[in-house]
Amino acid sequence: MSTSTERLRAPLAACAVLLLGGCAVAPEEDPVQIRLNDLDSRVGRIDRIVSNQSLMQMAQRVDSLQEEVRTLRGRIEELQNDNAVLKKQQRDLYADLDKRLSDTAAAAAAASTAAPASPAPEADEMAQYNRALEQLRARNYAAAVDGFRALAASHPAGQMADNTQYWLGEAYYVTAEYDQAAAAFQRVLSGWPNSRKAPDAMLKLGYTQIEQNKLAAARATLQQLVAKFPDSDAARLSAERLTKLPK
Repeated sequence: MSTSTERLRAPLAACAVLLLGGCAVAPEEDPVQIRLNDLDSRVGRIDRIVSNQSLMQMAQRVDSLQEEVRTLRGRIEELQNDNAVLKKQQRDLYADLDKRLSDTAAAAAAASTAAPASPAPEADEMAQYNRALEQLRARNYAAAVDGFRALAASHPAGQMADNTQYWLGEAYYVTAEYDQAAAAFQRVLSGWPNSRKAPDAMLKLGYTQIEQNKLAAARATLQQLVAKFPDSDAARLSAERLTKLPK
């Protein structure tokens, strides 16, 4: 081996020793930095957990609010349906009352051309009666009630006394004062059981008892009407209403 080669090998060997020594000894990591890295990792995990819990709580709150909205919408629909039913019932009441008033006017006109079967009412009684009836026809129900009550007090046994009590009951019925309406219709049946107004009074008494939720009494009243006045329009209406009563 040449002398020049020997001279090159010695420095190379020294470098190799130095390099190998550097690879074998790694610098120690700072314990403080290790602790900080661990804390950073733990804080990150906690942030993710808290974030997930907040999202869950928010989602639950949204679900709860959506359920409340659905419930409120359903209730609004129910109220709208109830309101529509009430409006129809009110229209039916007004239509029925208008028909009865028209029938009364027609009957009065026909009676005026026929021979009187009973003494004519006193002029004052008839005037009071017509004024109260006009108030009822105009749907001034409070004024009609006052008029019929005053007439009943001033002419308790007058020729129009049965009609007075009947129309007083109608005025109470259409304003949903059912206790007073029932009492007025009952007075017609008790005081004038054979009056021309008796079938209608019995029918409206049955209707009133239905509104009072006295269904057993209403059924008995309507059945009695059908039995006692079978050929009357009131009996036909009574039979129809009986089919709609709960069994």
